[in-house]
Amino acid sequence: MKKTLFISSHFKSLSILALSLSLVACGDGSWWSKNNEPTLEEDQIKRLVPPRVNNRSSWAKDIFSITNQLDIPQTKENICSIVAVVDQESNFVADPQVPGLGEKAVKEVQDRLEEKFKDKLGDGLGGTVAGYFQEVLKNQPSPEDNYLSQMRRVKTERELDELYREIFAYMSKHYHVSALTGAAKLVGQDIGEKLNPITTLGSMQVHIGYAKEHKRQGGNIAELRTDLYSQYGGLYYGIHRLMMYPADYDKAIYRFADYNSGMYSSRNAAFQSMLNDLTVAELDLDGDLLLYNKDGSIRSVSSQSERELISVFATNNILVTPRQIRTDLKKEKDKSFEDTATYRAVTKLYKEKTGKKPIYAIMPEVVISGPKLSRDYNTNWFATRVNGRYQSCMQRAKRIKI
Repeated sequence: MKKTLFISSHFKSLSILALSLSLVACGDGSWWSKNNEPTLEEDQIKRLVPPRVNNRSSWAKDIFSITNQLDIPQTKENICSIVAVVDQESNFVADPQVPGLGEKAVKEVQDRLEEKFKDKLGDGLGGTVAGYFQEVLKNQPSPEDNYLSQMRRVKTERELDELYREIFAYMSKHYHVSALTGAAKLVGQDIGEKLNPITTLGSMQVHIGYAKEHKRQGGNIAELRTDLYSQYGGLYYGIHRLMMYPADYDKAIYRFADYNSGMYSSRNAAFQSMLNDLTVAELDLDGDLLLYNKDGSIRSVSSQSERELISVFATNNILVTPRQIRTDLKKEKDKSFEDTATYRAVTKLYKEKTGKKPIYAIMPEVVISGPKLSRDYNTNWFATRVNGRYQSCMQRAKRIKI
């Protein structure tokens, strides 16, 4: 499965489970502190941040403060997990430069502009709006220094995001869609936010939708975006996204995969793998058990995983109805999915049919693409690179006897 990040990220609706410090995972990916496991002070966290990083003290101070605020124990495993993701996503730069970002952004906005409007307004009117938008890009705020020229000069996501917001504000002010038949439904809506292609922001590349669900303070969407570009804000939402859910992974790499592909993607991919062994079908091991719309809502059409579950249960006389299967699969982003009749039936049948121990987690098979990337990558590439940084951090922890 291919997922496009940055411009058209596939955002999955995510729910936050209550944090329980009694949860302890085994192996090298233990996430919550055992009673006798030492926690780190701010100065010790500083020594885990790579030595090449400027302002190590500032980053360590914010990491210490945020983990305190979120009640995340400052164990070496937890801190090294955070350090590894920040390093992978931004090399500890709150607003990192992206090579070639301007030209890539121009190409992307031109390629996707008409499609975006067609989704909202219908084919005929979409072309009209797209044409107007193109004129705005070419002639405003002046023909000599138009928005396209300004876009080509941007170096960071923040600069591009702010420019998009300026463009959309101009369009909303000067283009009165209510005068066009069928377009009245856009009046009063935030066109800029609907069309803004910057969907992952900050030093830990957190999706704007996730940040909206878990806002740490008041303010409008523009203020939230600005917060994400700050060092503290980018860390806060990234640490929240990475750490604030329980999973019984025995290796850190699976949580890193989840950070890229969605909460519990590694567990769900393992579920799909077990289901694969119970049917002749070849399921995509992408960690998505249902189909989703671009806004994260669940589609009514059945996924391949759902269809195969219905077939396997019918063939093996398992009394779990299609309705119950759908209800259970809606919990795929929660720990509670493991307590459903569907999950328990598959793990039990897998053990009976194969004689093997049920699989809890595997690497999701997801291709990642987007204008910020020079080529397509997959989740395994991302998680492996983060895991390498994690292991390096753990080695630093050993050297300083934490």
